[in-house]
Amino acid sequence: MGAVNLLEFDLDGLAAYCDGLGEKRFRAQQLFRWLHQRGEADFSRMSDLARSLRDKLAGVAVVQAPALISEQASADGTIKWLFDVGQGNAVETVFIPEVDRGTLCVSSQAGCAVGCRFCATGHQGFSRNLRTAEIVGQLWFAERRLREKLQLPEGERAVSNVVMMGMGEPLQNYAALVPALRVMLDDHAYGLSRRRVTVSTSGVVPMIDRLRDDCPVALAVSLHAPNDALRSELVPLNRKYPLAELLQACTRYLDAAPRDFITLEYCMLHEVNDTPELARQLVRLVHGLEGDAPALRCKLNLIPFNPFPESGLVRSTPQRVAAFAELLREAGVVTTVRKTRGDDIAAACGQLAGEVQDRTQVHQRMRRVPVRIHAAASGGGVA
Repeated sequence: MGAVNLLEFDLDGLAAYCDGLGEKRFRAQQLFRWLHQRGEADFSRMSDLARSLRDKLAGVAVVQAPALISEQASADGTIKWLFDVGQGNAVETVFIPEVDRGTLCVSSQAGCAVGCRFCATGHQGFSRNLRTAEIVGQLWFAERRLREKLQLPEGERAVSNVVMMGMGEPLQNYAALVPALRVMLDDHAYGLSRRRVTVSTSGVVPMIDRLRDDCPVALAVSLHAPNDALRSELVPLNRKYPLAELLQACTRYLDAAPRDFITLEYCMLHEVNDTPELARQLVRLVHGLEGDAPALRCKLNLIPFNPFPESGLVRSTPQRVAAFAELLREAGVVTTVRKTRGDDIAAACGQLAGEVQDRTQVHQRMRRVPVRIHAAASGGGVA
């Protein structure tokens, strides 16, 4: 049997592992702090652990992030890392520095099975779920790398926020996701607040409910359309979990959420989902005036589309984005427009692709026809 990667464990898991080695829980806490607070991978340097435990660990365990393939830096300071996760698969992780925060965008799968029309990852298909160690390993690597690069003093963190918005649908890798979230939140590890850890989902309704019960963090939902006909074209998962069910799950989630709102992500696609009529439909949807969907406490985040050749889609003009945003704000919907970061290194929202050995044959299944909305103002469907 190969060595165990200790990045696979949250604190309870590490305590159980140490118990199997005949060690008490406080040893697991000490080890956990060495791994995550100090980013140490060499057991011999973990000075407050008993030598017998250090020697034991050296024979059965490792601390190992995914292997780095490449690092790219954007003109705006964004950094993108490409990691090898084996069997021809590679995933991407992005660090976005800002004046008051450092945000790490973390991947959860090699590829994605959801197949959203505007997402480069979805066009690559799906290979496999990442293990907890591969999810946590992205944060572990980034902290070590950035502390060295930025010459941060002992105890100062480079990463203040984590968003599960990289490659993959996090809630379709739930078993590995939750222990990874617990590591991020644990005071013996990264100590991030629940408000500063965000899971983004395309709308896996049953798992939204499970996350609410198991590990409620900030939630972002990839909405992208205000009616089922158009959303089913852009986000195929909508055919299984339509808007009314999704918004009901979001309302339930707010009972335990660390914020008093859900973020709704809306990728702006020229003459597809950016018309004034669709803005008005969106207002009615979030105010609970459209169909069976409840009113929702939310913030709309409008995202300029980041083009890639296979999509057949075009970014909305700044003028159309501004007009769309103004209609929402006039109706009392809190609305922001995301600033595009890292697009010169294909690190912006929707651009992460990595390398995926697709086992879903997505290219044979994905329709190549462009998405167009009906001209009828009241319809809002797709042609």
